[in-house]
Amino acid sequence: MQRILVVEDDLALSTGLCFELDAAGYVSQAAYNCRKARYLTEQEEYALMLLDVNLPDGSGFELCREIKSRNPQIPVIFLTANDLEEDVLNGFDLGAEDYITKPFNMKILLRRVEVAIRRGSAVAEPAAVGDCYRDDFLQVDFTALAAVRGGEKLAITPNEYKLLKILTANAGKVVTRQSLLTRLWDCDGNFIDDHTLTVTMNRLRAKIEDEEHAYIKTVRGMGYVWQKKQGM
Repeated sequence: MQRILVVEDDLALSTGLCFELDAAGYVSQAAYNCRKARYLTEQEEYALMLLDVNLPDGSGFELCREIKSRNPQIPVIFLTANDLEEDVLNGFDLGAEDYITKPFNMKILLRRVEVAIRRGSAVAEPAAVGDCYRDDFLQVDFTALAAVRGGEKLAITPNEYKLLKILTANAGKVVTRQSLLTRLWDCDGNFIDDHTLTVTMNRLRAKIEDEEHAYIKTVRGMGYVWQKKQGM
């Protein structure tokens, strides 16, 4: 069974979330603070983490950054009362798969959990040895799910890894937006639309590019081209 870590300091809410997750066929585990969450993620592997932002001993944002640096493949869904636009954008910039504000509908949350885990599982499928992209600035290892830009480790989401793999595998060729939507998210991904692809692409560009290194070229009305040649 797939294990889910619930990092929430509200005891009643945490208990309710764990009950609903267990009833849906998952195995849930609760952590009420950052310290416990750090310990558990060092000891166990999880299919997904539900994470509050305001925790008694620290910020969920910083905890996400820390855990993603060690386990970039774990999908994270923020579940929080913080609904400011800058908070939502910060959550996604840190590599979260989703950002849900309280109060929320439990059935919708469970569906979003299902979709996030499915995406993570698709990216985490074993790849061939040596399956990677490298140049003098950017290195992406699709086997280890690790990415480094200019010597700095990046927090890449599962969908961003899959997007990178599709683009680099088709370097120099136009990959259409419709093709990306079909290959990134199947027809059951009810919470994904064309706008989300644009947002994901912009986040990915911000992570891997700078003024001197432009990798992804937009072909207006068609899609995208990976224009950097691979090299050692």
